[in-house]
Amino acid sequence: MWKSKVYTAINIVGLAIGVAACIVIMVFVFYEKNFDKIHKKNIYRLDEVQKFEGMVAPQNVALSMYPMGPTMKNEFKEILNFTRINASNKVRMGVDGQIHFLDQSLWVDSTFLQLFDFDLLEGDRNTALEKPNSMVVTEETAKRLFGKSDAMGKTLNRYGNDTLPFTITGIVKNVPGNSHLQFDALFAFNTIAGPNNMNNWGGNWLVTYFELVPEVDLASLSRKFPDFLKRHMNGDNWKFYELFLQPLNEVHSKSSHITHDYINHQKFDQKHTYIFFIIALIVLLIACINFMNLSTARSAGRAKEVGVRKSIGARKGQLAIQFLTESVMISMLALVLAIGMALIFLPAAAKLSLRELKLPLFSNGWLGLSLLAGALILGLFAGLYPAIYLSSFEPASILKGSFQGGKNKSGFRNLLVVSQFTGAVFLIITTLFAIKQLRFMQQKDPGFERDQVLVIPLNNTANQNYDPIKKELLNQSFITGVSASQQRLGNNLHQTGVIYHGEGPMRELTSSQIIVDPDYLNLYQIDLVAGNNFRNEPSANATEYIVNESLARELLKDKPGTSVEKVIGKMFGFGGMDSTGRIVGVARDFNFNSFHHKIETLCMFNQKEWGFGEMSVKINGRQTTEALNHIQNTWARMVPDMPLEYKFLDEHFNELYRSDNQVSRIVGALAILAIVIACLGLFGLATYAAEQRIKEIGIRKVLGAGVFSVVSLLSWNFIKLILMSNALAWLIAWLSLNNWLQGFAYRVDLNWWVFLLAGLSSVLISLMTISFQAFRAAIANPVISLRSE
Repeated sequence: MWKSKVYTAINIVGLAIGVAACIVIMVFVFYEKNFDKIHKKNIYRLDEVQKFEGMVAPQNVALSMYPMGPTMKNEFKEILNFTRINASNKVRMGVDGQIHFLDQSLWVDSTFLQLFDFDLLEGDRNTALEKPNSMVVTEETAKRLFGKSDAMGKTLNRYGNDTLPFTITGIVKNVPGNSHLQFDALFAFNTIAGPNNMNNWGGNWLVTYFELVPEVDLASLSRKFPDFLKRHMNGDNWKFYELFLQPLNEVHSKSSHITHDYINHQKFDQKHTYIFFIIALIVLLIACINFMNLSTARSAGRAKEVGVRKSIGARKGQLAIQFLTESVMISMLALVLAIGMALIFLPAAAKLSLRELKLPLFSNGWLGLSLLAGALILGLFAGLYPAIYLSSFEPASILKGSFQGGKNKSGFRNLLVVSQFTGAVFLIITTLFAIKQLRFMQQKDPGFERDQVLVIPLNNTANQNYDPIKKELLNQSFITGVSASQQRLGNNLHQTGVIYHGEGPMRELTSSQIIVDPDYLNLYQIDLVAGNNFRNEPSANATEYIVNESLARELLKDKPGTSVEKVIGKMFGFGGMDSTGRIVGVARDFNFNSFHHKIETLCMFNQKEWGFGEMSVKINGRQTTEALNHIQNTWARMVPDMPLEYKFLDEHFNELYRSDNQVSRIVGALAILAIVIACLGLFGLATYAAEQRIKEIGIRKVLGAGVFSVVSLLSWNFIKLILMSNALAWLIAWLSLNNWLQGFAYRVDLNWWVFLLAGLSSVLISLMTISFQAFRAAIANPVISLRSE
């Protein structure tokens, strides 16, 4: 090892990079695999498939109806228990005259702590949430609210539409990061909901979980659901729903197809986790190929050693063990270096993934043993072929000088090089397309203006003072627009049943809906293709509707080819609304959700009396500081009971593509590692090739060969292999990417130039790697190489 420092360093560093990548990715994979593993019961989430008329396609939703939990428990013997959950954010709590805000809290049934095994430190998990106005807090929340004093039994007020007193009846250990349920506090659901909600069939506004009997026949239970819906829902409404159960261990990782999934912390598609794992193995395999390639390539250098050892009695098995031992030693040294690399880069991986990634090297004995065992297996795997090959040399041919080591194995080495670069080029291509798709979604025009728009959550006080706040904000020129809405663009908008009475019979269908103020379309610069905007006079009310093109076409589907303006003036509304409601305008289709989803039908209406969820403020980007100060001062005067919180809408949309960004960056990092490791091996092989042909090069130079011809001679064989690798990588990448892109409603094309760019990049990088050694050999003095002749 010491004698061949360059090759040893290449082997150790190459293996270390591969092992470090695997360690970091495996830490991420284990973190993902352990989501919700603290819960030991057989828990399932109840989900719905909603397939109303007017929808672009049926939707899987994570919501369910209030009566479903207790009713299904009573009717199905397979269900042992249930709990229902509804989330609240930024809850305002009063303690001894001081106001505290809880970022995440849940309304839950008394059975919540019976199903879920969160560690209860104080209180009784069977009764803690049994009585109305009881609450359970986490350790951190208890400390924040009451300091060092005991929180149990303390009473505090929750401020909202009404002031509700709550008594702390339990304290749980802080919720682990890899739980899809996150909360600062749990509030007893029976405080706000009771028997009067048991008739609310059709209202989907909470999440239901069931504990099922062990080894439940899930298929048999699911077959009972259609009859259940038919028994309890009015008329034919049951036909619009399907129910399905999702195992708890799949809620986090297998819910990418489920919308309205509001209570699912760090939801991440399991397919991406598998992709990371497979790519990490590819990187490690490339590192192993390096070792095998360099070991077999340098066989001639160790041939005499093998011949001498065999001539004095060494057996083939003994030599194989010697070479395997050397391989394991290199693997162990690489492991030490890899652990150091992993510890350095884990914080960056944790920041990128927003996860608590740690390597418990000393606290987890099994981890240390696993890493040692892995290094041992890796060393044996990487060294097995070289050991068998080197120990098979015949001493007679070696010592006679007739042995030509390595040449007859060049075909195998070439295959390994092709395999290496096929994997590396494949990763380069997939990285380029992942970045291209991400930028496409981030930069594609959604059909509305979202630059320099702040979104600010509103409470009751802000809603009551909305008009004065709006007027005050617009007094300054650096505020260019103010509006409000019930929900935020970029979210799954609520859906509701609507009625339409055109020239034919009345139709009932379902559409996404959003309550807005009259300036909403102006602020977001949403174009009208027909009709007018909302009236801004005091007489304006909720009888004015603006629909998008998709909904207009759906309303006119019985008359294909009819212009969307034909819906203008027609009666429109939804349950309980005034039948005088009319469509006044048709808005151009815009992507109110992310580009993962197709544009759905949408209706907008102005109904200020119902209250808004948030305010949108458009500012002058050149006077951001002045605008923010004005908003802060205005808010402090008019909404003293709630601190100002705002977010730029662009930031919100970036969060929608956060997992796509994580995938592209992680795959990109692994692609860089793959190409670095492959180039390390190429550098070693080029060095060896130059050494083997040093006398040939000397003779060529004496006969007049120039530097370019010598460099071309040494480079061409490698470039041919890289070109073969590109051909294979392009085919594999096209098949893989074509399948991956099907998961996006709006996607980029598989442009040929991206494949060509990746190929040219790989060739250029390879040329730079090879040419360094080839140039050194080409400019060497031939007198030195030919002196022994």
